[in-house]
Amino acid sequence: MAKCDICGKEVTFGIKVSHSHRRSNRTWKPNVKRVKAIVNGSPKRIYACTRCLRSGKVTRAV
Repeated sequence: MAKCDICGKEVTFGIKVSHSHRRSNRTWKPNVKRVKAIVNGSPKRIYACTRCLRSGKVTRAV
């Protein structure tokens, strides 16, 4: 679910490092919202990250 249909941003993996430098795996999830947008001239529910919504790459359907 955590994938933007517009830009393709998805979950990334990395290593969390504590103050004592103990390392453990972690994930960063994109801020994805389910919105109704105009896709190919018709309204459709898609997953879009907030950066795409803010920058105007998504035209919201009313």
